[in-house]
Amino acid sequence: MSKKRKPLPPEIELEIEGLTHEGRGLAHFDGKAIFVDYALPGERVRMRYTRVQRRFDEGAAVAVLRASPDRVAPRCPHFGVCGGCNLQHVDPAAQIRIKQETLADVFTRIGKVSPAAWLPPLVAGHWGYRRKARLGARHVIKKGRTLVGFRERGTPYLADLTRCEVLHPSVGERLQVLAEAVGRLSIRDQVPQIEMAVGEAPCVLIFRVMAPPSAADLGVLQGLGEDWGYHIYLQEGGVDSIRPLPGQGVELHYDLPRYGLRMAFEPTDFTQVNLELNRLMLDQALDLLDPQPDESVLDLFCGLGNFSLPLARRAAAVLGIEADAGLIARAAANAQRNGITNVRFETADLYADLTDAPWLRGQYHKVLLDPPRSGALAVLDWLPRLGVQRICYVSCYPSTLARDADRLVNALGYRLVSAGVMDMFPHTAHVESMALFERP
Repeated sequence: MSKKRKPLPPEIELEIEGLTHEGRGLAHFDGKAIFVDYALPGERVRMRYTRVQRRFDEGAAVAVLRASPDRVAPRCPHFGVCGGCNLQHVDPAAQIRIKQETLADVFTRIGKVSPAAWLPPLVAGHWGYRRKARLGARHVIKKGRTLVGFRERGTPYLADLTRCEVLHPSVGERLQVLAEAVGRLSIRDQVPQIEMAVGEAPCVLIFRVMAPPSAADLGVLQGLGEDWGYHIYLQEGGVDSIRPLPGQGVELHYDLPRYGLRMAFEPTDFTQVNLELNRLMLDQALDLLDPQPDESVLDLFCGLGNFSLPLARRAAAVLGIEADAGLIARAAANAQRNGITNVRFETADLYADLTDAPWLRGQYHKVLLDPPRSGALAVLDWLPRLGVQRICYVSCYPSTLARDADRLVNALGYRLVSAGVMDMFPHTAHVESMALFERP
């Protein structure tokens, strides 16, 4: 017989003392820490318990008795239910300030370093910015209809959404259109996911199908594409199985006008979700790295060449290294189509033993690092040996940036010249940042 779950304690009033890196209010009650969703520092709230644990409890603010000046009304009617955003109740200026405070904290606590100067935060549009996303789809018998969108906050269930304010409007304003289309399919209970990718104009939708669609199903999806300007793809197995419907394929691209570049990409390739912020990020990275016409630059974790090709417009030579052979092939193709001849690309696992890597026999003046969440620790010790004097580190996870800053500064002799945050994902607690390191 299963153990009966104890009832949660009654609602209580709390003074919110701070904010966690996940964007939750921090309070204490009877000496125990409580993490409170939708609460801000300085507020007094009435909280409903959601989880009781030995070392800390969790809850959600159900009433704000004294509001923070940073509190605003969420724009999305689904905020608090949908798990896609957790900071829409915070003024955008305060959101970026909170992210800068998070970065400063991890530099001090984990990295034991502090930048000589803070960069102004990079910010762009706050709404409709997200051009890449993976949406869940599910036909819910009890509701008698299909849902498309993100999961509910803290549950495995899909939220019942009518729209999404952060997705590109071509999808964010049409979630119900997508849901109705899936609901008309004979395999509606075999479509668990829709992946979206938007370039400068066209939108690609990849429908993951767990059973073969009928001719009628294909007609529904073809009509969806024709009616709304989508290019429809199907994925019946792994990534290699992704194929467009007849007449639906399209080449996606984004432009970097300042560098005279057009970057082509496949729908499932990694690209930055926020195109406007990506352009600002590139400008800042090149300004910090300041490549000269007689210098060679190494771009590690280069992907499609998002940084490599702009760098090649200014440097003598650029070498991009990336583990994904498909991305390397498309990076080389992007260089060719843009007429860039002073860049080359090689495939290498930057987390593996690189002792025999031919490119490590060269010398490089400067390095651009843009690693995944796991950071770049595996390659840092090579940089002084390569003669690298300046490093621009683009990070999507502040804790690993701080860890790597510790290694660069306190072990390898670099100086943390400057650092700052970038609001790549407004209305979420996700922190993207950039740091500049130099050897004295």
